[in-house]
Amino acid sequence: MPSVMLRENEGQLSLYIAKKDLEAMVVSLEHDSSDHWGGRIELDDGSAWYLDPMDKPKLPKTVRVRRA
Repeated sequence: MPSVMLRENEGQLSLYIAKKDLEAMVVSLEHDSSDHWGGRIELDDGSAWYLDPMDKPKLPKTVRVRRA
């Protein structure tokens, strides 16, 4: 379960994985409401990750994810 940084650039959500030196844009997010945010995250490079749902965080935020 790597730690990743979620941040927002010009209204677009991106995810950065330091161990892989990978930054990719988020294509889809399973849950996107203020009280239920997270779930399956699909990136523009074709990979998918899972973030346990939580309240919508203030970005940038470091979180733990796992492969979906």
